[in-house]
Amino acid sequence: MTRDCACWHCGEPLPANPPHATLSGVAHAVCCNGCRAAAEWIGELGLADYYRLRSEVASRVPDPVLVARNAAVYARPALSRHLVRELGDGRSEALILVEGVRCAACCWLIERAIGSMSGVASVEVNAHARRARIVWRPDLANLPQIIEALARIGYRALPLDVDAIDDSRRRESRAAMKRLIIAGFGAMQAMMVASVLYFGVVDETTRNLFRWLGLMVATPVVFYAARPFFAGAARALTTRTVGVDVPVALAIALIYAGSAIEFARDGEVYFESVSMFVFFLLVGRYLEMRARHRTGDSSDALARLAPAFADRYEGGGHLSRIGALELRPGDRVFIAEGNGVPADGVLESASCRVDEALLSGESRPVVKRRGDALITGSIVVDGTATMHVERTGANTVLAGILALTNRAATQRPRLAQAGERAAAGFVAGVLLLAAATALVWGFVDPQRAFTATIAVLVVSCPCAFALAVPAALTRTLGVLARRGVLVVHPNAIEGLANATCVMFDKTGTLTEPRLALERIDMLRPADRAGALAQAGALANGSSHPVSRAIAAAANHLTLPEVAQFRTDVGNGLTGVVGGRRCRLGRPDFALSDAVQAAQLEDAVVLADDDGAIAAFHLLEQLRPGARAAIDALREQGLEIAIVSGDAQPRVAAIAARLAVTQWRARMRPADKFDDLAQRRARGERVIAVGDGVNDAPVLAGADVAVAIGAGADLAQAASDIVLASVHLGALADARALACETMVVLRQNQRFALAYNFTVIPLAAFGLIAPWVAALGMSASSLVVVINALRIGRRAEEVAGRVPTPAPVKVTA
Repeated sequence: MTRDCACWHCGEPLPANPPHATLSGVAHAVCCNGCRAAAEWIGELGLADYYRLRSEVASRVPDPVLVARNAAVYARPALSRHLVRELGDGRSEALILVEGVRCAACCWLIERAIGSMSGVASVEVNAHARRARIVWRPDLANLPQIIEALARIGYRALPLDVDAIDDSRRRESRAAMKRLIIAGFGAMQAMMVASVLYFGVVDETTRNLFRWLGLMVATPVVFYAARPFFAGAARALTTRTVGVDVPVALAIALIYAGSAIEFARDGEVYFESVSMFVFFLLVGRYLEMRARHRTGDSSDALARLAPAFADRYEGGGHLSRIGALELRPGDRVFIAEGNGVPADGVLESASCRVDEALLSGESRPVVKRRGDALITGSIVVDGTATMHVERTGANTVLAGILALTNRAATQRPRLAQAGERAAAGFVAGVLLLAAATALVWGFVDPQRAFTATIAVLVVSCPCAFALAVPAALTRTLGVLARRGVLVVHPNAIEGLANATCVMFDKTGTLTEPRLALERIDMLRPADRAGALAQAGALANGSSHPVSRAIAAAANHLTLPEVAQFRTDVGNGLTGVVGGRRCRLGRPDFALSDAVQAAQLEDAVVLADDDGAIAAFHLLEQLRPGARAAIDALREQGLEIAIVSGDAQPRVAAIAARLAVTQWRARMRPADKFDDLAQRRARGERVIAVGDGVNDAPVLAGADVAVAIGAGADLAQAASDIVLASVHLGALADARALACETMVVLRQNQRFALAYNFTVIPLAAFGLIAPWVAALGMSASSLVVVINALRIGRRAEEVAGRVPTPAPVKVTA
């Protein structure tokens, strides 16, 4: 049995007769039953390496009974609706804040402990933001079980709402400010003490007093303010990696230890250097944190859009003020002018104007009429609204947008990983160079060996080099979020900048998703209304723009029941309607007569086993800004192509209006994928833009996949970028911003390398004092962050919003 003086799990003082947790046959004293249960469960999961890898002790764990009681709260319907989002493929997702995450080992433990639970599909934890994304199968696991498992290993889950975000940032800012104040005060006092010693204007007794003051001032700076650097270095070394904190921690430890030794020998001390070094480092990191918080505000501002309260119609028609979390699908709510929309639903009143700027990037209010969709967080700016609630909590459009942006925040892009590898290699080189400097000066002038070695460690700290990529990417993600471009996978920034070709779907992408039924041509003696009712019944089962147009036209009719409904992706719909098997879709899908199908190429055909019943002709119009977006992308040197499953006359008409010469019609999903494969085989780097289920294979195979925000969930799931804006001009802006990001990123990297290669020789030759080296290192980090903040400042706003063109009428 081991003899411990503090809790093995959380580091708290032990009681008189402490319980013990047994891991791998070794008993460790713990402070309470909660920590014992947590430690033993971690051991049972085979994750005892957590205690070896961690750089800080864990939080104290509540009693298991209290853990289970707190977790049960998450089963309450109102809280569950707020947190749990259905992904549409039989899985659920929750984004939560996790209190107690202190280091990379915490992420390692959470991802493995929760990931080992039955039914949990994936766990992603961001230690920096303390956020976790958990995906599970509801038939095998539930949120209370996951929350309880988190609590059992010592972590508290909080809803990812405005208050939790603010509290997390407030705690981080407060801790950083306290360390900065201690370091600033210490640096100021240490320099005052050092200046007295430098000028030699005091006698021997007073000199010893000031040396003692220097030691007293530097000690809290090193052991408190500099603690994050030692923790980071410990994390890196325990995981057998070399991070940027390693040379920093080594320099601080050497300066302080060497000065303490020289202090005892009455030699030269550098307490002012170590204090200044820590202070300058903390200033740089504090400014980086502030910049990160400002960038996060652009996406976290979305979380602030959802109103806290709603006015719900109760029985008898009177209004009741309730919490927005209490709303359920089917409720009717009243929204006063100037108030926010509390849930997703359909407008029941005549009309109103709604501001959706933060959600879609559209700067002008949008007119909504009866039957139009209202989305959570939009503001009713003109008139009042009565809405029928359809989706609440985590299933709203706003929650989906937040999920996409937070998914990007939990991933590390290739550029960042490459930067980390380069920084690690650079650190290894710096350590070797410092050792060589100490060795050479040991032979040449041992009195200067310590100072020169410290200066090399300090001046060559690769903070600026390590910040080059994350600073630029973080800024870009924030700017794009403000413009209605939601980056799901950060690798898309590099892909956008390197792209050579853009492949557009037509229907719902280049054209408005809302088509209108222009006319119906009857192809056999039958009731026109009956044919429309049959087609509408089939179309109700699909979200494709063509299906929605036909369903809307049949909305006033009594629709028959549909049995054995099936979607043939890219072709059409089938089902048994009124006892007869019917097909609705492409002519060559609906009809067995190839000659007749060719004659009806530009129509949507309804047919049964006896042949064609009716041909439906639709009209469509370009999306706002589509022509301007195409022109802008073309000016950026990109090749433009349209690949569509629609009829040739319609595709040709749209291509002509957009001045696109490369277009192909009647493309099934497999045909689109083959076209993409051919382009990539020729060395092209392709951006694919689509909105429908039939676009998902192409989106999944493209170098960069861009989905329209109003499109199908499957298309968004396969995408790297989602355009919340209704204007395609946002895509051209995103590509221009990606190119600017790569330029700034390379500038940052070149500057950091040039700085280090310039000053390292000076430090090695003993020409730079340690405190001057600290100032130069911190200044280089600030230059990198400030340069990254330039991204997007000069870019023009989403271009010119050309007037919405008249509909394109297509006839047979």
